[in-house]
Amino acid sequence: MCIVLLSAVGDVVHTLPVVNALKRDDPTRHITWLLQPGPATLVRGHPSVDDIIVVERSRGWRGFLDARRTLRTRQFDITLVLQDYIKAGVLTRFTRAPVRLGFDRARARDLNWLFTNAHLPSHPRQHVEDEYLEFLAAMDIPAAPLEWHLGPRDGERAWQRQFAARFDRPIVSLVVGSSRPDKDWLPDRWAELARTLDHDYGLAPVIVGARTEREAATERAILAGAPGAVSALDSGLPRLTAILDASALVVSLDTGPLHMAVALGKPVVSLLGYTNPLRYGPYRRFHDLIVSAYGETMRNGQLCTDRRPGRMARIAVRDVTNAVDRWRTTYASTL
Repeated sequence: MCIVLLSAVGDVVHTLPVVNALKRDDPTRHITWLLQPGPATLVRGHPSVDDIIVVERSRGWRGFLDARRTLRTRQFDITLVLQDYIKAGVLTRFTRAPVRLGFDRARARDLNWLFTNAHLPSHPRQHVEDEYLEFLAAMDIPAAPLEWHLGPRDGERAWQRQFAARFDRPIVSLVVGSSRPDKDWLPDRWAELARTLDHDYGLAPVIVGARTEREAATERAILAGAPGAVSALDSGLPRLTAILDASALVVSLDTGPLHMAVALGKPVVSLLGYTNPLRYGPYRRFHDLIVSAYGETMRNGQLCTDRRPGRMARIAVRDVTNAVDRWRTTYASTL
C-alpha cells in the first residue's frame, strides 16, 4: 500500500491514525509513504510505516523523476491519495497501483480526480482528520481507537530529559510561526503573553517552531519583552516533538505543532482567525481552549471554508490568558 501525502506537518499528523488503523487491521500490510524531506523526519522510525520515499520538491521535476525511478522498483496493490494537488496527482500515476483511491470530484483540487480511479463518496466538508478517516471507511476498516504514536522516539528521550532539566517550573511552548502571515499573531502581543505567563502564571515560556524571517522577528520581540523566555526555534521536528511532550501547556497558531500537541495529549490553546477552527482546529480535544476570531463557522448547515484575512489582530492578550485560566482550572491539576 502506498500513501501519497507529501506535506504539510499538520496533514502528516492527521494521516497517522490512518496508517495505524491500516497496520492494526492487518499487520502484514506493507505501507510505503511518499513524503517531503522535512515531514519525513517526523515519520521516520514510526512503527506503522515500513518505508518512506522522500520526494525533494526543492529539486523541481528532477526530484519527481528521482521518485519515479524509485517507484518503478515497487509494486503496490492500492494507493491512497490524501493530498489533492497536481504534483501529488503525478506521483499517484507513478505508483502504477491498480487501485488509486482519492477524494470525490467536488473535493479534489487541481483536477486531481483525473489521476485516481476510485473515489470517496461525496461528503460535505468537515474536519481534515475526519476527511482522512473516510479512506478507512471506504475500505471497511475500523478507525477506532485513534492512535498517533507520534513519539518522542527512544533516541530523543535522553535529550528531552536534559532539556526539561533546565527548568524549575512547568514549560509552556509558544508556537509563534505559521505557513502564511494571515495566520500569524502580532509579535508585541506574543511578548506580552510570554511575560504574563512567566510572571503571573509561574510558567517557563519556550519559543518553538522554524526559523523563518517572521518567526525570528517574533523571537526577538519576545526575548526583548520577556527576559525569562527561552528560544528553541529550529530544533527540528523530532526534538520539537520532545519539547511539546515535555510541556504542561502549548499556545499555538494554526500550524503543524498544534496538531502534534493534540496527538501527544498536551493541552493546547489554539489561536485561529484566518481559518475555520471546526475544520483546522484541534481534533475532538481542547475545544474549550480555542481562541477564535474567525466568526461564523457554519452557514446553511455547511462548514464555512472561506479564508478570512485580517482577523488575527482581533485576538487580545486577555483573550489568550482567559483560555490559560480555563486550562489552569480544568487541566493543570491533572499534571
